[in-house]
Amino acid sequence: MGSQADLSSQVVVTMAQLSPLVRPPGTDAPPTCEVPHFAPVRVRGGRCQLRRLARHRRRAVAAGLAVTAAALVAAGPRDAERTRGHPAAGSTTASPPVRERHAVETVTAPVRISDGATVRLLRPGDRVDVVAADSGGEARVVAAGARVTEVPDVGATETGALVVLSVPRSTAARLAGASATARLAVTLC
Repeated sequence: MGSQADLSSQVVVTMAQLSPLVRPPGTDAPPTCEVPHFAPVRVRGGRCQLRRLARHRRRAVAAGLAVTAAALVAAGPRDAERTRGHPAAGSTTASPPVRERHAVETVTAPVRISDGATVRLLRPGDRVDVVAADSGGEARVVAAGARVTEVPDVGATETGALVVLSVPRSTAARLAGASATARLAVTLC
């Protein structure tokens, strides 16, 4: 029996020696400490990639617009009556087609306005309507949207002041006729 008592005492001793090494669950974590301060982590190149993408996209759009503009200029204006790629009807020569121009010929017409103070308000480049007032009080527009070309600095008289207008040739004839029979006034457009 002695041998059993010796054996049990040895087991107790070995368990006592092992008890500091065996810990309950949850106590095996390291002791707590303060987390050191560090700069935030940033992914490099994110902004540069967006800028590069935007720059390349702008360049691509600009190049596309330039090619489109060059193609439109190369195509030139078209004649609506004929089909593209076919010669004009009745044309046997290789001469370019003659296009009619309906350009309005403008002339400069000096006009005496009854109210000299109104003329002092005008500047070259202004747009005015010229109104003719008959002695009966009836008024009519003689020139609509006429451009003021010049305002001579001669001075106003009791008969009015002079202003030079740029108008179509037919309107200039109406202005000359109206100034002989009626008093002229201007309104700014």
